[in-house]
Amino acid sequence: MADANQAQGSAANRRPMIEAVGLSKFYGPFAAARDVSFQVNEGELVAFLGPNGAGKSTTMKMLTGYLAPSEGVARIAGHDMFHDRIAGSRHLGYLPENGPLYPEMTPVAMLDFFAEARGMDAKRKKERIEAVVELCDLSTVVNKATSKLSKGFKQRVGMAQALLHEPDVLILDEPTAGLDPNQIREVRKTMRKLRETKTILLSTHILQEVEAMADRVVLINDGRKVFDGMVEELRGVQDDLDQAFHKLTGAV
Repeated sequence: MADANQAQGSAANRRPMIEAVGLSKFYGPFAAARDVSFQVNEGELVAFLGPNGAGKSTTMKMLTGYLAPSEGVARIAGHDMFHDRIAGSRHLGYLPENGPLYPEMTPVAMLDFFAEARGMDAKRKKERIEAVVELCDLSTVVNKATSKLSKGFKQRVGMAQALLHEPDVLILDEPTAGLDPNQIREVRKTMRKLRETKTILLSTHILQEVEAMADRVVLINDGRKVFDGMVEELRGVQDDLDQAFHKLTGAV
């Protein structure tokens, strides 16, 4: 616990890179998220947990600027993602759950397209495509149509696209959803490399991933934050992450 407290103190001294300040999203009388506040400091990997329908994806979309909040403020690297989204997006790599890909394009063609859209010159484009292909281990499939790839490789292509512009911050929504154990292992290997240089908010249902990789946990239920603390603190509630999750989310 002493090491965990030291890590928490060290992270608290770093600048906030992801900030949710009173974020709410209403659809008529229904609140998909209500007054959600937390921050992820530079160099942290924070797991964002909650049952299906808890508001995780809604909150992540507000943080990335893809969805305007009904109330509150979302900031990436200090930039308000409602008023200054373009500046914030330069720091952000976002991988949504089942992120859209262009099935008729090859991974290398798609990365080339996104690099052009981001205004990269020829030299930087070549360097960055080569770098993300290596990091995400795509060399064997770069010239295959994306529609022909396994779900694991499709996830890696989505990750490569999110990393193409060298963002400081990554927001990843269920990056291992639907993958088999071997594919999950490969994604985890990539995540371990990324956490050395990035600030990461990771949504997941797999509690083993939380124990293996996360510095901290933010847990929401019914659109509200119900826990924000170290993994050891969450486990300490019941001495078991599964039991703690069930208790805090009202599951039986």
